[in-house]
Amino acid sequence: MLPLEGLRVIALEQAVAAPFCSRQLADLGAEVIKIERPGEGDLARGYDGALDGVSAYFAWLNRGKKSVVLDLKTPDGVAVLGRLLAGADIFIHNLVPGAVERLGFGWEEVQGRFPHLIWVSISGYGLDGPYAHKKAYDLLIQAESGVISVTGTPGEAAKVGVSVADIASGLYGHASILAALIQRARTGRGDRIEISMLESLSEWMMPPMYTVIGQGRTPGRAGLRHNMIVPYGAYACQDGQVMFAVQNEREWARFCAEVLRQPALASDARYSSNEARLSHRAELEAEIERALAGHTRAQVVEVLERAGIASAAVNSVADVIDHPQLKARGRWTEVQTPVGTIPALLPPHNLLGAPSRMGNVPALGEHTAAVLAELDQTS
Repeated sequence: MLPLEGLRVIALEQAVAAPFCSRQLADLGAEVIKIERPGEGDLARGYDGALDGVSAYFAWLNRGKKSVVLDLKTPDGVAVLGRLLAGADIFIHNLVPGAVERLGFGWEEVQGRFPHLIWVSISGYGLDGPYAHKKAYDLLIQAESGVISVTGTPGEAAKVGVSVADIASGLYGHASILAALIQRARTGRGDRIEISMLESLSEWMMPPMYTVIGQGRTPGRAGLRHNMIVPYGAYACQDGQVMFAVQNEREWARFCAEVLRQPALASDARYSSNEARLSHRAELEAEIERALAGHTRAQVVEVLERAGIASAAVNSVADVIDHPQLKARGRWTEVQTPVGTIPALLPPHNLLGAPSRMGNVPALGEHTAAVLAELDQTS
């Protein structure tokens, strides 16, 4: 039996943040009923047709769910949603600000009608404050949270290449739901969970913010190098770049002695602490690349490994698909979609006694008749 088996989740969701949250619950055994609009369904269905017509985002975010089409612009559709919530444990939603409240399923209404229900809002900015009614998408929140200001090269800012604001808020939503389930087991009552994408990503920005608060200094953009730790990043060698990280002074001394073959650098006052190395990073990084220039990537990686310095390959997306570590650990499996089988990575929950349920990716409205028939039988 999977950990969340027997729990019913109603997900009035679209795009990425809420679907990512509810998919974690589905992987762990919960029954997730995804409410979709007639005709087009979740807007992520139309992002692309990367997988023989199935959207890459939709396939990633929605396996293991039941798709039920309801027209929430009609009284009948709203009534059916209410009946579904009466038998549910968790209600997740991330529609435009105010939409759930206009339907009559805001927290104030829900807690009176369904006191056992865990009510989960995922929004851009939260349910109050001057930004409460602003629409929000991942890239916009990357901008508002300051992530873009510390990402990219010194000459040009860049966004993170994956939906990091959506993922952050989805994971905080998932963790909060698990906490609320434990609390409900003690009290018998549901709770209101309010996840803000801005707050989720701002939490991840605390080290740069503490640097500003404590030193009045904003960490600069450093491209493929860390903006707060030196040396940490990609450095040129004879045939390309090597990525490595020096995390403490013991490693710094070993790096100087065994990799650079310049042990005296470790005690050079310009480089004797991470803060000093940050202040003199340009000259130090030039010194590192001079020392590596006569060696191939394979040679440098071999020396780094012997010295106990962490390193990594700068992989392409195709490289990650064929990554030997993922293959060795059996991380790839398959799931069914409306157009056939696709590969999928096992989620990283890794509970020894409860392997994740890798359910099918649903067609639009695939489960409407069955779910509504069950609802009629139980009413």
